[in-house]
Amino acid sequence: MFKRFYIVVASIFAIVLSPAGHTGVQGSQSLQRFFKEVSTYSANFQQVILDENFNPIEESSGKMTIKRPGKFRWDYDEPNPQQVVSDGEKVWFYDIELEQITVKPLKKTLGKTPASLLAGGANVNDSYDVTDINNTGEIAWVRLTPKAKDSDYKDMRLGFADQRLQILELLDSLGQTTRITLSNAQENVALQDERFAFKPPKGIDIIDESKN
Repeated sequence: MFKRFYIVVASIFAIVLSPAGHTGVQGSQSLQRFFKEVSTYSANFQQVILDENFNPIEESSGKMTIKRPGKFRWDYDEPNPQQVVSDGEKVWFYDIELEQITVKPLKKTLGKTPASLLAGGANVNDSYDVTDINNTGEIAWVRLTPKAKDSDYKDMRLGFADQRLQILELLDSLGQTTRITLSNAQENVALQDERFAFKPPKGIDIIDESKN
């Protein structure tokens, strides 16, 4: 699971949606609102990785929190506990089961993963081609196609219900899809920077790539 998020930085599920009437707002409009009006965001998540035939091959869940610009925290629950934390400069990938931590500079992951994408402060149009796609029920969808050739994902789709982020779907070069469904979301709640400060446990192997 750690390796998967490392390739991704997640980066599900039975979809849990709050009942909300469709407002007719396009996905791209909700996307712009998310980046312009939301400074902090937290939610529970369920994550599933699907193979090319859309069969689930890995499932997980946990809690995610972001604070712009650049700060985020993803805590994965059992059976594959891990933590992915950014303090705005470095990203810490902690695989609890393997007792291993990898540290990377945020600037090398920014925009390439779900976590860094959502926590980014830059104009999303600088890194992605943004296209509205057909709505599904209450969900307004928008597609993000990376402009960078070295992106870990070929395609990202974000789904919004009543202009609130609900679902992320990410297609990688192997044909696998990572689907992340969000619930119990809170926007613009005061969050202390200490939440995004990572302190490595004693005795844990650390691979530090942040100075490379």
